[in-house]
Amino acid sequence: MESMPNVRFMLGRQSSMAPDRVSGSDSEHEEVNGAEAIDPRVRLMFFSSEGDLEGIKELLDSGTAVNFKDIDNRTALHVAACQGFCDVAELLLERGAEVDPKDRWGSTPLADAIHYKNHDVIKLLEKHGAKPLMAPMHVQNAREVPEYEIDPKELDFTNSIDITKGTFIMASWRGTQVAVKKLGDEVFTDEEKVRAFRDELELLQKIRHPNVVQFLGAVTQSSPMMIVTEYLPKGDLRAFLKRKGALKPTAALIFARDIARGMNYLHENKPEPIIHMDLEPSNILRDDSGHLKVADFGISKLLKGTGKVKQEKLMTCQDTACRYFAPEVFKNEEYDTKVDVFSFALILQEMIEGCLPFSAKRENDVPKAYAAKARPPFNAPSKKYAHGLKELIMECWHENPARRPTFRQIIPRLESIHSSINHKWRWKVRPLKCFQKTGSWNSEGSGTSSRDRSSRI
Repeated sequence: MESMPNVRFMLGRQSSMAPDRVSGSDSEHEEVNGAEAIDPRVRLMFFSSEGDLEGIKELLDSGTAVNFKDIDNRTALHVAACQGFCDVAELLLERGAEVDPKDRWGSTPLADAIHYKNHDVIKLLEKHGAKPLMAPMHVQNAREVPEYEIDPKELDFTNSIDITKGTFIMASWRGTQVAVKKLGDEVFTDEEKVRAFRDELELLQKIRHPNVVQFLGAVTQSSPMMIVTEYLPKGDLRAFLKRKGALKPTAALIFARDIARGMNYLHENKPEPIIHMDLEPSNILRDDSGHLKVADFGISKLLKGTGKVKQEKLMTCQDTACRYFAPEVFKNEEYDTKVDVFSFALILQEMIEGCLPFSAKRENDVPKAYAAKARPPFNAPSKKYAHGLKELIMECWHENPARRPTFRQIIPRLESIHSSINHKWRWKVRPLKCFQKTGSWNSEGSGTSSRDRSSRI
């Protein structure tokens, strides 16, 4: 393998791992650009940076070494990967270029392609056997590997299916079905996604509640990184509502109580409350018993310090989920746990009404309606709303977050409303059954005589 220790190729994008050079630190080395690239080996680097296929073929045909390295151990394949020239990279590989050479900073062509988001080059290099890099959370000392770490070889995706908006997929782990969230290669260079992954892991480790999906482990020491949680085969509330339509008031109240209990647990997390931030039917799953569990904490936040947070950038309305965001989020105002209460109100009303919030409006128009203090209409018959239920919903989606109740306050109100429905049902049904059995009424409406009652006592 040829090298040229006194030449550094400086044209185009540089190594993804190269530190900023201090001026004059490498003054003894000649820095070359395209115009000065006289040596055929340097011309190979130059043509690779320009995407000149004919020039590269001519040089290689004349005997120029395809694996030539400059002072920084960079090859023509490094240069092509940085520039995103897939056809150049393919030609170099066909002519015998090493697929995984490392430059002086340890960067490979694949690492450079990932850094500059050249996805076609990434696929090409992987096709030719380029080894994936260690994940951003990789640790050097085995003692530092997290206790929750799962060996990716134990995850079987043979019969995998998409679940929860496609964010999670079903897989098998040690003979048990699990839900797996994969992070793509772009996470290597996207600091925001790496931070979000770390934050989600931090949250999931804190959570243990019957109405919240259970965290099982994660893959952090290799790529792709993954989060593994319990798998609930009955699917999410969105799919259930699509099949069932409007629910009976009792069923809606039982579901609402499950959601409220899970959310109350999150909001009362110590030392910092957890805001879910994406509470909507697709992120609420049904377990084997039919009860609900809150899931997917990809954009959740821990409340620290003042107890208020603010979006770092304006929210955009891209899918159905935006129908459940509180107006203060879209206004880019400070917000707290009450954004989840707003979302809860919309879910509760949807279960009664049987349709999406503002179903007649486009996604982009819904946040504008909330900001204008409009709320989804109550179209269902009055009997669908037990006494106090409509009032509770309106309090939960109040314009002023401070006026919205907490989930600790919501739970007993839901239980009270549910009890009142059951009480009315028993009051109506029991006398009718007794009348059908005896064919007569007594003064207490039980259909039995006082003598019968005393004999049982």
